[in-house]
Amino acid sequence: MSEPATDETRGDRIRTKVEEKLRPITLPNFITLFRMAMVPFFVLAVSDKDFRLALWIFVIAGLTDALDGWLARRLEAWSLVGAYLDPIADKLLLTVAYVALTIPQGQEVVIPLWLAILALYRDFMIMLVAVVLYMVEQIRRFPPSVLGKLTTFMHVLTVCLVLLGNITPLPHLLLSGCFYVSFGFVIVSGFNYIYRVSRSIEAARLERGDGESTVNPSP
Repeated sequence: MSEPATDETRGDRIRTKVEEKLRPITLPNFITLFRMAMVPFFVLAVSDKDFRLALWIFVIAGLTDALDGWLARRLEAWSLVGAYLDPIADKLLLTVAYVALTIPQGQEVVIPLWLAILALYRDFMIMLVAVVLYMVEQIRRFPPSVLGKLTTFMHVLTVCLVLLGNITPLPHLLLSGCFYVSFGFVIVSGFNYIYRVSRSIEAARLERGDGESTVNPSP
């Protein structure tokens, strides 16, 4: 028969489980930190009007985003730190890129101010709502939707086309089309996010048992 677990043994098990979930020192997390470290160099490249270098930095940063996720699954190196760090790194890169490419610095092509304000306001509201959901409703996980991923893809495409448009001439229709499609995705995904938040709150309250259930009376 096995000996009963002592308080010390239980404490060791709890610490082990916490460390396994956090796991701050992993290869995917280092790659994510590397992506965050590339952001200042992107800003410097745009400031120096070296758009070719800025494009390379942005593309490499995007590739590291795919790489750290693939390595986390391949090496079974998922961690709670990485789960929070990865989206922060993505938002940081896109936010800085939008701001840097919206401010006129003598470049030929810029992101329209109206698109940048709308996109950044949407991202700010998403982060604010995520904090409120966690603090008020105890909702810790809110996975991105397909519309959210498509919106992010359009943001990435917008940044790439603006950088490319400052390297070589691009058709005006291509750039304008990209801007308006991005605008459409921001609007639609924003309303979709509001709908999903309301459903998540309703589901969380029903799970806790503090939601009112409506029962149709029998005739």
